[in-house]
Amino acid sequence: MSHTSMDPTKMGIGRSVAVLTSGGDAQGMNAAVRATVRVGLYTGAKVYFVHEGYQGLVDGGDNIKLATWESVSMMLQLGGTVIGSARCMDFRAREGRMKAALNLVKLGITNLCVIGGDGSLTGANQFRTEWSTLLVDLVKAGKISDDEAKTSSHLNIVGMVGSIDNDFCGTDMTIGTDSALHRIIEVVDVIAVTHGFCCLFGTCHQRTFILEVMGRHCGYLALVTALACGADWVFIPEMPPDEGWEGHLCRRLADQRARGCRLNVIIVAEGAMGRDGKPIGSEDIKKLVEKNLGFDTRTTVLGHVQRGGTPPPRMGVEAVMALLEATPETPACVVSLSGNQAVRLPLMECVQVTKDVTTAMAENRWEDAIKLRGKSFENNWNTYKMLAHINPPDTKSNINVAIVNVGAPCAGMNAAVRSAVRIGIIQGHNMLAVHDGFEGLAHGNIVPITWTGVSGWTGKGGSELGTKRVLPSKYIEEISLTIAKFNIHSLVIIGGFEAFMGGLELVTAREKYEELCIPMVVIPATVSNNVPGSDFSIGADTALNTITSTCDRIKQSAAGTKRRVFIIETMGGYCGYLATMAGLAAGADAAYIYEDKFGIRDLEMNVEHLVQKMKTDVKRGLILRNEKCNANYTTDFIFALYSEEGKGVFDCRKNILGHMQQGGTPTPFDRNFGTKMGSKAVLWLTEKLKETYRHGRIFANTPDSACVLGMRKRALTFQPLAELNEQTDFEHRIPKTSWWLKLRPIMKILAKYNISLDTSEHAHMEHVIKKRVSMPAPLMKEHKEEVEEEEE
Repeated sequence: MSHTSMDPTKMGIGRSVAVLTSGGDAQGMNAAVRATVRVGLYTGAKVYFVHEGYQGLVDGGDNIKLATWESVSMMLQLGGTVIGSARCMDFRAREGRMKAALNLVKLGITNLCVIGGDGSLTGANQFRTEWSTLLVDLVKAGKISDDEAKTSSHLNIVGMVGSIDNDFCGTDMTIGTDSALHRIIEVVDVIAVTHGFCCLFGTCHQRTFILEVMGRHCGYLALVTALACGADWVFIPEMPPDEGWEGHLCRRLADQRARGCRLNVIIVAEGAMGRDGKPIGSEDIKKLVEKNLGFDTRTTVLGHVQRGGTPPPRMGVEAVMALLEATPETPACVVSLSGNQAVRLPLMECVQVTKDVTTAMAENRWEDAIKLRGKSFENNWNTYKMLAHINPPDTKSNINVAIVNVGAPCAGMNAAVRSAVRIGIIQGHNMLAVHDGFEGLAHGNIVPITWTGVSGWTGKGGSELGTKRVLPSKYIEEISLTIAKFNIHSLVIIGGFEAFMGGLELVTAREKYEELCIPMVVIPATVSNNVPGSDFSIGADTALNTITSTCDRIKQSAAGTKRRVFIIETMGGYCGYLATMAGLAAGADAAYIYEDKFGIRDLEMNVEHLVQKMKTDVKRGLILRNEKCNANYTTDFIFALYSEEGKGVFDCRKNILGHMQQGGTPTPFDRNFGTKMGSKAVLWLTEKLKETYRHGRIFANTPDSACVLGMRKRALTFQPLAELNEQTDFEHRIPKTSWWLKLRPIMKILAKYNISLDTSEHAHMEHVIKKRVSMPAPLMKEHKEEVEEEEE
């Protein structure tokens, strides 16, 4: 939605913004505070820290302090919240809220940014609703003047959700959830690796592990963990297991053992319960498994170790803009993340839907509870159910689906292969693994792959199938002969730009080789995130996490030394995604990339800006350079330039990160994303195979029978390879347009550059349209259709 164009550096003049963190602390709160403070200062507003959450707001005094640019330096990599957070009973009473209002009025603060869970945000909304009556009481009591009441007549509220168990409806992922998932997956990996290591030496036992994770009222952490580690069973509060689950669980574990699986994993949310409302704990499950099956069973309860990313700075920008653009008529809003978009949602709608979930669970309306949690949660649940609870059919489809990995290996490829194989088997297909890319396809390096053949693949880095960069053009004839020989009916190609190019070459060759007239799907998987047709590629999140954590370590390694600037080279070919996003996450002063052209004047300006900044309290500088951003301005050149110009002020160090960026084990996001992509691709192929089956054979030669499966804004979409031809810069192996380029000015603002920010494309207020709990059936149907249209 476009807004009237206004100079963003003057939007906040004469305004004051306060930022507080409340409730339980969550990793990433500091990044949200930093972005809010710096963007607030950029707009010309005064920004205040409120220390110790609502308690600080009530107590006032030194708890409410002016924030400066330097006061949020070096806080990005710190856990928890540096401005403190406290549960506050005083604020729950009107008297406490009156004290808080007095403190804000006296400082002229009428904009409040609250980072916390649903309780904290509900409290903020109540404060805003009562604001005018609180001012009337303060005037009556003689504590503020009529003029002061008039000046502070309206309080604007914006919330960012900080809660590790992702229990707030309306947002894909709350601040802290990703870090909590990382901690949990680390534990699961240690269990799996230790067990696997023992098996290598023939000393491992057949063992069942039960892992209990946080989530009193929300099963998000448990569900995503189950997907990300390929668990045998998950217990979540939103969907208690059916009656008789005890027998079903034991049969499932015994069945897995019979298939040769030596390690069973069960994930339990701490709020899990049965249909009778009785809690199901990890110890209950342990007793059941040991008694009925006699399996060696271990339990691990993960408590606060889970309170470990970082929210995108875009949320901080959106929060400040939402405050400064608010009018007395604008409802209090939450800034949240949906796909790769920052969105504004009415706070009380989100709170209401979150309450509706609790009501649905209390009334045993389990399906409603899952739906009310949102599309992302529902998709996760359906994917888990399909992979863990549906047995392969007895009748086969006689369809052969081949899977090939192409290009450089990356984390998450194996998760995509695993889910593609298992969903294919569930559909009744024969699944074929092609080893060593298109070269392997040409030479017939193909073997059947079974359900247990992909056990434990979700958490493995690299490519188990083996992969090569070779394109199919030099082997087209051999490939068509192999497809005929192995009777391959459809093809899943998982990889980076080579996979995209290879798919295009196969489509072009359809004119000459009829064997290539089969449905094909390309799943983007590359650290560079440079595949046209998708905003994200499998593997890019793992690479980004590796770069960001490395940057944090490098910065921290110099703690206590004199002022120092680090120049770090990232991978990505000509694509600047990694350098830009790592720059935003790690707080870089500049990120040089090919898509955003720069010259010697820009370099001079950047050096001078950093020299001036380092003369203040700032002790660390970070410069990122994409490996192919410029043939002449090399990493060595930039290092020499900064070293020379910074003499006497700072010294420089350079690091070329190299192949470590491909990451070891995939992040939870890449495991989950790969799993969903693999599943969606094979389900789509199954439909295409039905469409293209004519006169006893498959013949697919339309453009829409060969697609890229990509994430576009908020949805997984299929786009014909032929259509994406026009959107591609083949020379530099990148798409012609990239969504993340719009985020680059934010990095400069956060690094204290006085530049203009395009404010015309702000998120407008959206609505959380969900099926209302008490709707009559006919209305429910109409409303469902509306929701589906909205989601399309």
